[in-house]
Amino acid sequence: MKNVLVIGGTRFFGKDLVEFLLDKGVQVTLLTRGQTEDSFGDRVQRLTADRTDVHALKQAIGSRTFDVVYDNICYQAREAIEACSVFSGHVGRYIVTSSLSVYEFGEQALLEEQVDTFHHPINSNPEAKLDYAEGKRQVEAVFFQQADFPVAAVRFPIVLGPHDYTKRLHFHVGRVQRSEVIGLSNLSARMNFIHEQEAAEFLYWLGLSSELTGPVNARSDGEITLLELITLIEQETGCKAIVRSQTEESEQSPFGVPSSWIMDTSKAYRAGFRFRELSEWLPVLISRIAAEERGDR
Repeated sequence: MKNVLVIGGTRFFGKDLVEFLLDKGVQVTLLTRGQTEDSFGDRVQRLTADRTDVHALKQAIGSRTFDVVYDNICYQAREAIEACSVFSGHVGRYIVTSSLSVYEFGEQALLEEQVDTFHHPINSNPEAKLDYAEGKRQVEAVFFQQADFPVAAVRFPIVLGPHDYTKRLHFHVGRVQRSEVIGLSNLSARMNFIHEQEAAEFLYWLGLSSELTGPVNARSDGEITLLELITLIEQETGCKAIVRSQTEESEQSPFGVPSSWIMDTSKAYRAGFRFRELSEWLPVLISRIAAEERGDR
């Protein structure tokens, strides 16, 4: 039986990952701060520590070893540096969640090598004020340059699903239903997404069924323009969207990118993973969210 540690597995696709691992017969240990209840009961083992406290993290891990560690909540170089130290000799394979945000916007599908974090300068200054994108580049750079164990970093696009606590898709569906303005500056921009369950399945595959290392792009097959997304919401809700290019900040779409932002997943495909079609699940999810917004669920 494989022995896996999940750091941060009580929210969104982290929960899906834990459930998927358990369904596959994997022994799962959760490391959290112990502040969020979960539904796993005695099916998982539990460690309690704040991952930003290296001494608490080291004490929690102790002499334990894991076949795979999934790290869903690493955002800074310092956290990655500490993980490289704490898990040295304690892990066979390390999977860290990264992001499409490491890339700049562009019309062409982005390849992993276009952001080379194997040679990216590391800023280990804990006082440095870095945005989310640079924080993720730093995390990748540290793991790829300093870890003495195999590491893969999953570059996810925006993850969608019924349990998305940020409610980014809910924002659009609800505002269309209520005839409220949505601010989008470029309706021609193309986007990729991935469903929370597919994200979990990919993480499982990457950690336990593949030997891939380095950065790996992951998203559902297919892309959609923001105009097509709004049209799909109109079709599923039966309501007409009000879209403007300039609005108040509170009305601006969380998908409001200035140009296309899409990834190439050839690396994962060549290694054997098959992604779902975006068109298979996005209309279903929109319909479900529309029902929730109406109070039907």
